[in-house]
Amino acid sequence: MFDAAVASAQPALCIPPYLPPTPRGRLIVIGAGKASAAMARAVEDHWPGPLSGLVVTRYGYAVPCQRIDIVESAHPVPDMAGLRAAERMLETVRDLRADDLVLCLISGGGSALLPLPAAGLTLADKQQVNRALLDCGATIAEMNCVRRHLSGIKGGRLAAACHPAEVLTLLISDVPGDRPLDIASGPTVADPTTCADALEIVRRYGIELPRAAREVLASGRGESVKPGDARLERARVSIIATPQRALEAAAAVARAAGVAAYILSDAIEGEARDVGKVLAALALQVAERNQPLKAPCVLLSGGETTVTVRGAGRGGRNVEYLLSLGLALGGHARIHALAGDTDGVDGREEIAGAYLAPDSMARAWALGFKPPDVLDANDAHTLFTALGDSVVTGPTLTNVNDFRAILIEDGVTA
Repeated sequence: MFDAAVASAQPALCIPPYLPPTPRGRLIVIGAGKASAAMARAVEDHWPGPLSGLVVTRYGYAVPCQRIDIVESAHPVPDMAGLRAAERMLETVRDLRADDLVLCLISGGGSALLPLPAAGLTLADKQQVNRALLDCGATIAEMNCVRRHLSGIKGGRLAAACHPAEVLTLLISDVPGDRPLDIASGPTVADPTTCADALEIVRRYGIELPRAAREVLASGRGESVKPGDARLERARVSIIATPQRALEAAAAVARAAGVAAYILSDAIEGEARDVGKVLAALALQVAERNQPLKAPCVLLSGGETTVTVRGAGRGGRNVEYLLSLGLALGGHARIHALAGDTDGVDGREEIAGAYLAPDSMARAWALGFKPPDVLDANDAHTLFTALGDSVVTGPTLTNVNDFRAILIEDGVTA
């Protein structure tokens, strides 16, 4: 099921139906995200005429292209390579004409991969803010609101720089609700949020901002491009792959195997450990009571949970969820689960996620782990690696957010 979810969002499958007619002028391809290089390759493979451009992707996610330059940079904490790529991208779209077309390829991860600081900020400022946002438990929408107002390229600024050319953005969504504004912090879409909104998020989570970053927000200098801006009149967006479609592909695999599949939601948010407890309670009700669904079945969900970092472990929201789930299930003999990030990277690890067996927690105790302490230390990757139950995919070249599956076998108890 996990493989099917990832396969459904491959750019080679999703890009061709959305390619636009050939423009009278030039086609310029730009983009950012973990899937952007694969998206660029799909464009090259199916575009009938000349083109040129530049996209930036995560280290290890490059795909060879002949006419589009591929740059790699760091994720989730940005680096100088990403900053230079963002500068080059703005230069690439400078002085375009009205009959030119900019094809912008955006996928999850683009926020960190295009870290162009607003005037007066440094890359070090951006790195500090990014680390704080990753660790504080903020939602992706909250994180990206702050990022947009400290950026020189996000929040519609990239599309504004393309004016007067036409801009078509093809999006692979990795955010709950598929909001274009929150995919890579919306470099080509108008932003109704404000610097005041960003400051409120900073206050809410107690984030210590660099002095220059606080001044950008407090002064209003970080305001993004707003709805109604004339520079975005010729900018449009198409979402070509979503978490919902990936879950539907997974459900089809289960049903083909004779197992009923239920998609709970493609937009679950909240603390990973809390989501684990809630979904465990639901799975136990199904297993023991045949309510509200009948076993055998599989419960599918997506979205993006968060982790408020309190320990010094290896992190990973999917494995943190899975460890919490395992503790709450208490080793139930007929419940199995898998959780992973469809981009192949859970947290900062080159590990997509993990598999939970009925005996996983018992084996962990036998190896000397204390699973509740591991959860408190945010160190679930260490536990699942020791069990040999990590899910390692390598770069998947796409990103439609988290994938969670709970398989409940038949056998109702009295």
